[in-house]
Amino acid sequence: MGSSASKTARTLPKEKSSWAGSRTPLKQDSAQGIRHPRPLAFENKTDAVEADAKDPQFMSKLSQLGPVRVDHHMRSVRPADYVQQMYHSRLQSEVEALPSHSTRNRLLASSLSELLESRKTVKSQAELQALAEQYHVDVSKLDELAKTVNTPSIDESTVVRSTNQDGEETLTMMARWVGPKLET
Repeated sequence: MGSSASKTARTLPKEKSSWAGSRTPLKQDSAQGIRHPRPLAFENKTDAVEADAKDPQFMSKLSQLGPVRVDHHMRSVRPADYVQQMYHSRLQSEVEALPSHSTRNRLLASSLSELLESRKTVKSQAELQALAEQYHVDVSKLDELAKTVNTPSIDESTVVRSTNQDGEETLTMMARWVGPKLET
């Protein structure tokens, strides 16, 4: 990215290096004859195959490790118990998630947003109490939460419409804190 002038130029070597082309196969003259490829597998094991299978380095490493030490105090893993425990925890989670058995003072973010938005239109303490009961929330917890958390509300007096050069319209506005207007 950016201008090509800001990049350093890549310089290539002027001379051919000594190893260049070392992997390319040599061309054979047709007069030398056709080379027969070595077979990849044999029908019988040869001495070379047997010697290769012995692998002396592998055997020396195994003898350095020594015999296996078994810890007899380990607890055996019982997969059936783990599966049963997982099943019970998922079942408990599903039961708690049911609307008929919701946990008091715990809400999903979407439900909390709905509660705080509905709270703005409440007119009396009795309506606030009914709203809190509907969402299974204590009124004291709702009041405590509403001191620091709220849903966005637009201050209608600050709405500014503007159009740019391309004809696109943009709206700019300020948010304001709105609480319930309770009758005392």
